[in-house]
Amino acid sequence: MAREFYDLNPVLYITADALGPPGQRIFYLQASQQDTMVTLVLEKEQVQALALSVEQMLEELEKRNPQSAGEIELVSPYDLTLREPLEPLFRVGQLGLGYDEDADLLILVAQELTDNKDEMSVARFWATRAQMKALSEHSRQVVEAGRPVCPLCGRPIDLDGHFCPRRNGHQ
Repeated sequence: MAREFYDLNPVLYITADALGPPGQRIFYLQASQQDTMVTLVLEKEQVQALALSVEQMLEELEKRNPQSAGEIELVSPYDLTLREPLEPLFRVGQLGLGYDEDADLLILVAQELTDNKDEMSVARFWATRAQMKALSEHSRQVVEAGRPVCPLCGRPIDLDGHFCPRRNGHQ
């Protein structure tokens, strides 16, 4: 049995963003529905994987069940900013992505990072294709806004330099 279960169906807004200087950023997933706001903590890699997974799912959905121009809604950039108060409910251990064909909504499931599966909190966010597309695009921008990556080893380069294991003194 989950310790806490949050089911926002549908969300009014959903975003993933980061706060702090590059190299020390904290990544958040946040969604709201009327008076309920859920904020979760993620790792950078989870945000990156989420962006890619949503993009791939949307491409597949568009092939199977294209939306007409009238069905496509616009999401403003304001809808993608984190909102106060930033009080994370839990750190995410696992993300899942699904699709409700009848409602034409994507479902993002976030499970708490914990050793005790019996007390794991879970959050489900039901969002439109447009909301998830905006989430995916914004998440990519957030991840790319971090430290530059070394072209040789793929590790982040800090402001004070970088020790690259692939550059071991040889040209």
